[in-house]
Amino acid sequence: MNTSLANQTYVPDILGTGYEQLTLSFPDDYEGKVVATLVRKKAAQSTQKAVLYIHGFLDYFFQTEMAKQFNAHGYDFYALDLRKYGRSKLPHQIFYNVLDLNEYDAEITQALEIIGKEQHTQVLLAGHSTGGLTATLYAAHNPNHPLIKGLWANSPFYDFNLSLVEKKFGIPVLSRVGKYLPKVKFPSQLNKWYTASLHKQLKGEWDFNLDWKPTSAPTVQLSFLHAIHTAQKEIHRGVKLNVPALIMHSHQTKNPKKWGTDATQSDVILDVKDIEKFGKKIKGDVSVVSIHNGLHDLVLSAQPVREQVYQQLFQWLDQKIT
Repeated sequence: MNTSLANQTYVPDILGTGYEQLTLSFPDDYEGKVVATLVRKKAAQSTQKAVLYIHGFLDYFFQTEMAKQFNAHGYDFYALDLRKYGRSKLPHQIFYNVLDLNEYDAEITQALEIIGKEQHTQVLLAGHSTGGLTATLYAAHNPNHPLIKGLWANSPFYDFNLSLVEKKFGIPVLSRVGKYLPKVKFPSQLNKWYTASLHKQLKGEWDFNLDWKPTSAPTVQLSFLHAIHTAQKEIHRGVKLNVPALIMHSHQTKNPKKWGTDATQSDVILDVKDIEKFGKKIKGDVSVVSIHNGLHDLVLSAQPVREQVYQQLFQWLDQKIT
């Protein structure tokens, strides 16, 4: 283990009792100093099973109900706030700025090393949206990792939610531009009702930091688009996994222009048909499951919906990770 890391200890996390965090340090990158944050919540009983969760774009870890569910089912819970997101963003950094998703391998690898040192032998690698894409590729690129025993992808970002023409012609052109002009910005087209459907001060039931998970993102840097497109091309070719995978998505995609049930019972960010299509292209023991009335982040859906998510998730885990 990194010597500087070995001398560090967990400190209390912003989420309160039972949550601890550890700062992970890395060599400077193209913006300067880089850190990531590992958040931990241990189960009541000692266990060798753990989950490592990776958040999505414009996101960070705050889903405490998910952590409690894993704890209740005998898993120690770990989550990463990736570099330049949430707890890990430093003042000199551009929010979410990344040139290649493989940059995140450093924190995933170090987090897994720590989880192993903390007496775990079985890890479920989990990710939501961009985190689901990142986790899928990490599992594919590390087929013989001694700890990873399964993958859970919650609405993974396997393709852009755009028209066929935009995906076939527009995205590749913008991706090439982004390789050489990474700081150029482009309209994001993210649905404005998504974060509003979640936050308790708006129209949802959850509490989170709106600076770290904002209500809107009018533009994205082309560096991000290039990084995502490069990663998605690999998924589209069909990767192979050596561990069982559970890929979940909502039963429908909508793009509501005004507030209504479409915003509370649909994925308004990604096209679920893309998730299903490319999920089924992954070689290995892969289950693709549709969740009726699920939101983009399935664990933030209405209570009856997320109960279905957890029921199916832990049933699958009981069958696949013994």
